[in-house]
Amino acid sequence: MTTRGRVVLALGVVVYLTAWVFGSRALYPVATGLVLAVVLALGWVRLSTRSPHVHRHGATRDVLEGDDVRIDLVVEATSAVPPPSLVAHERPGRLAERRVELYRAGRRRFAGGFELRRVPRGRYAFDTVRLTIEDPFALARASLVQGEPQALVVYPRLVELTRLFSEGRAQAQEGRRLLLRRPTGYELHGVREYVEGESLRNVHWRSTARRGRLMVKEVEDAPSDEVAVLLDGDERGAVGESFEVAVRAAGSILRAHVRRGQRCALVVNSASRDVQTVTSEGEWHRALEVLAGAEPTAHTRAFALLQLDGGVVARSLELVVVTARVDVPLADRLVQRALSRRGTSLVYVEATPGPEPQLLRLQAAGIPVAVVRPGDDLAAALGGREARVA
Repeated sequence: MTTRGRVVLALGVVVYLTAWVFGSRALYPVATGLVLAVVLALGWVRLSTRSPHVHRHGATRDVLEGDDVRIDLVVEATSAVPPPSLVAHERPGRLAERRVELYRAGRRRFAGGFELRRVPRGRYAFDTVRLTIEDPFALARASLVQGEPQALVVYPRLVELTRLFSEGRAQAQEGRRLLLRRPTGYELHGVREYVEGESLRNVHWRSTARRGRLMVKEVEDAPSDEVAVLLDGDERGAVGESFEVAVRAAGSILRAHVRRGQRCALVVNSASRDVQTVTSEGEWHRALEVLAGAEPTAHTRAFALLQLDGGVVARSLELVVVTARVDVPLADRLVQRALSRRGTSLVYVEATPGPEPQLLRLQAAGIPVAVVRPGDDLAAALGGREARVA
């Protein structure tokens, strides 16, 4: 029962007592009508509170950041008495709650919807729908929670890149790159007995001591990814729209390499440190989902990922770092990598105007650098069609 219903019920009782005290028969019908209205409203609402079927449409399609999204709700009543009115309450993730008045689309069917304008990139979880049933005079009200949780994934808006800013410096090595830089690294697969003539450097001494005879290691080649794109989620560099620009830049570069048939890996330096290898269309879709959910929540500095032995970043043949913060340790690791003749490039998202001395150092070491500012033409900046002064 609502506050209004309690007031009307109390008023009906007061009118009835007044009629009884003063003997005014004309007030009895008024008192009876007031009390009966509340009772009928309560009965109607309670008889229609059986769990309905709720369907949500529009939350599962592919959406790009900045798009408008229409969410439609359809509620099918299952009770013998259809509800007098229905109001749905939806909270799409971190966005504000929406109140949707559902209109009657049949005897037991209600429909309605709402629109999300210019949705930012991210994952938006739709919980179950909260339904409010209310009589026309707002005397009685009941709430239900129905429907299945869903998620709306809003992908970053990428740009098409026919060429990359890093290709100019790489052309000189293009003919011999695949010969000089082969996938390296081996993983221990098992142990087996030693065969006469094999090198003793492969002996697994722990197994040899345990079994009393020579045992050698069986290894498998562990190929590296050709290209690794490292998206730095350092919250200290996430100022304004800088991280959104970094996500678009990382995704656009990754897609350019994937479309060339290269084996790629996306590494997001965040609290969860997501890693997604991309060798097929299905894996590319999962990489898009990683980019959609990326947040600047890194607990580890970007340079630490470059020194993890056996890590995706350290073992890659080509590395592209997308960051809004270039400190001395990161510059040191990039220069060391470039000196070892492994492909290295940097996309610097300029969050705040001002000189960045480490960029000059990287360029002096022969590392291609692209500087991107919020509001710039991303395709021109990453494609190398505009001159960038570090």
